[in-house]
Amino acid sequence: MTDGHETSCADYGVTRRNLLKSAGLIGMAGVSTAMFGDVLTSTAYGATNGNILVVLSLRGGADGMSMMVPHAETEYYKRRPGIAVKNDAAMFAKDATFGLHPSFKPLEDLWNAGQMAAIHAVGLPTPNRSHFEAMELVEDADPGSPERVGWLNRVIGCFTSNDIFDGIQVGETVMPTSLIGPEPSFATSDFGSLSAPWAGNATYGPRIRTALADMYADAGTVIGRAGQEAIALDRRTGVIGAEEKKGPQNGAVYPKYNELGEALASSAALIRAGVGVRAIAVDFGGWDHHVDITWRISNQIKAMSECIAAFLKDLGPHASRVTIVTLSEFGRRLDQNGAAGLDHGYGNAVFAFGAGVKGGFYANWPTLGTGRTVDGDLAVTTDYRSVLAEILEARFPEVGIGTVFPGLSRTTLGFMRR
Repeated sequence: MTDGHETSCADYGVTRRNLLKSAGLIGMAGVSTAMFGDVLTSTAYGATNGNILVVLSLRGGADGMSMMVPHAETEYYKRRPGIAVKNDAAMFAKDATFGLHPSFKPLEDLWNAGQMAAIHAVGLPTPNRSHFEAMELVEDADPGSPERVGWLNRVIGCFTSNDIFDGIQVGETVMPTSLIGPEPSFATSDFGSLSAPWAGNATYGPRIRTALADMYADAGTVIGRAGQEAIALDRRTGVIGAEEKKGPQNGAVYPKYNELGEALASSAALIRAGVGVRAIAVDFGGWDHHVDITWRISNQIKAMSECIAAFLKDLGPHASRVTIVTLSEFGRRLDQNGAAGLDHGYGNAVFAFGAGVKGGFYANWPTLGTGRTVDGDLAVTTDYRSVLAEILEARFPEVGIGTVFPGLSRTTLGFMRR
């Protein structure tokens, strides 16, 4: 509850954490997971010098039309008389149809450098306005399949590194559906707890590691494999911890007391540590704006923008390997509700940042006129899987798109450089 109003629906509040919590019992190969308050991160490991994908999930159903504003549409302003983003000097990067919400201002340099793409009318092939079901569908990305294997899990299965750094949860047993798969994971409170006993002791540390290596030498058994994975974690935690202790690099400053900033700072340290990060999923909640959307979404966009800008700066030369994409389970209604907010809708905006991105606005725009919407919502003209497939094809050529997104009939928008 905030300001006496319920700001998100029960479906979102129940499923966002509990669904992921139960999902963490299944696990997948090469993933560590951590909680930063309400921000969840999951990390996949592989080759130490490969490209890296960061999937930033805007949990709750972000309003794409407040983020990538269709300012040329009179229907947009007619249907949102009290909450539409004003078409004034504060809106920037405007073309004839779209403009960015003023709170994206911290990313203006990234936009001007051609490393930020905004893509509209994106979403699921068919409408689904349930947080529970839509989250599952987006992250599973295999319509009709009875198997519960996330699309990022299938991505990792395409890598040839065969890294033994398996699933780790840090802070809580939580795993997003996109990373669920056949391999086991386990939970731990922090990276330090993954070290072997007396790891820092010059006398006993090496002896204990040798004894453990002998004890778990048989990788053909469940216990042997688990022991070897624990030993691998011990080797890497020292490197990761040392990098985290350095703090943000290259003059990067994250917003204070911000959970997304903490998660991205930790992610930057993981990348700089060179332990083989290939994919990072960051679960950034708080986008279920049924009430008072104007100031709430402004604060959310500003926080996200400041954190992304700091993250890319923190990475330094490693930023040339990192591509960020945002996803949300659905968009919001075209019509505002009676609480100066928006209820669950359909079509949405997706954003891509960083390496390989060819900046600008992209959309097969359906318009908002009569007969153009779907039950009063923005129509989807681009399957979200096509957006992800375009990133994977450009940045991860070893990944089989047909394996990751079975049966996908693709649309190419051209927002990635080849």
